[in-house]
Amino acid sequence: MDYQLIPQPSEITEREREDASGAYLMMFASVAVGLPLPLLNIIAAVVYYYTNRSKGNFVKYHSLHSLYSQLPVSLLNSIAVIWTITNFVKDNPFTNSFWGYVIATVVFNIAYIIFSIVGAVRAHQGRFYYFLFFGRLAYVQVFRTKQNYKAPIENRPPNW
Repeated sequence: MDYQLIPQPSEITEREREDASGAYLMMFASVAVGLPLPLLNIIAAVVYYYTNRSKGNFVKYHSLHSLYSQLPVSLLNSIAVIWTITNFVKDNPFTNSFWGYVIATVVFNIAYIIFSIVGAVRAHQGRFYYFLFFGRLAYVQVFRTKQNYKAPIENRPPNW
């Protein structure tokens, strides 16, 4: 599979850099609003992606990368919120399992915040930044080329 060339930092406009870094920084605004409702973060990331994906592959990549990397953290946060509400409603005790999950979720959130800050800085510099799994996934979706496939000559129909 062939891929398009990655733009060099000197080829990326200041506006594209700002829009790309905004994909990571937008997360902080949506966390402030969406802390009790973690799925608002995903909605904000989807809206940001669809609003900015036509501004070039650099912005599209970083917007998609930010969206993908936000999915597991938002899922973890949603489970923590639901589990907390369930414990209050049903008068369940807050077990060690619950506190272990909350601590793990906090650690993942801190790591995500650090990676997002680094991603925003790198994007503002006109550079790429790859989270472990999500960077490759976003890269493949944004930069692969769509070639017209032609069968080898010996396998073509007679009037092709």
